[in-house]
Amino acid sequence: MPDHNTLSRLQDDNFSAFARALTEEEWDRPSLCAGWTNKDVLAHLALGLHLPLSRLLAAMARHRGSFDATNEDISRRYARHRTASELIDEFDRRRARPRGIGRLLPAPLMLGDHVVHHLDIALALGRPAALAREVAEAVLTVETTVPNPFVPATARARGLTLRAADTGWSRRGDPALEVVGAAEHLISVLAGRAHALRHLDGAGTTALARRM
Repeated sequence: MPDHNTLSRLQDDNFSAFARALTEEEWDRPSLCAGWTNKDVLAHLALGLHLPLSRLLAAMARHRGSFDATNEDISRRYARHRTASELIDEFDRRRARPRGIGRLLPAPLMLGDHVVHHLDIALALGRPAALAREVAEAVLTVETTVPNPFVPATARARGLTLRAADTGWSRRGDPALEVVGAAEHLISVLAGRAHALRHLDGAGTTALARRM
């Protein structure tokens, strides 16, 4: 099995370098997360490495128990009072020793979360994410085998034959329902981002689109 902690360090190094190359104008553009700017996504990543569970639960109580509404509200508020540079510095400072809810998410799901949000920014900007092959393949394996209470990727993948044309990763399902594309596009679509569907080929793409 891959060491997801090692892969997370590799991915976070990659994301940090990517993030530091963006302009302020790019941070203000929409991400693939509906209604979120790229800076909001960055704030979510930084906040997720140290937010106390007690604060999250208190915020959820104000939003009638809705995790999604809570997540959106606190991420946007956090972004509003910090520059992108400050958020990147915080991400780098916190990622070595996550605290709060950053210690609760299992390593495979944390890796997937960080990769998906990296893609939310990169694909929205039309920039290459340059994911390491071993990172991309580990995330695809997690998405198709590990149930996630927040992202139903396993349900979207069920019964499909999936193949990452650029890395050689594959998952066997119904041969009549094959979906082929770059690993980053498969990852993004399985996470619920319809934007990358246009980059996928195969008879199974229609079935996958219906599950979005």
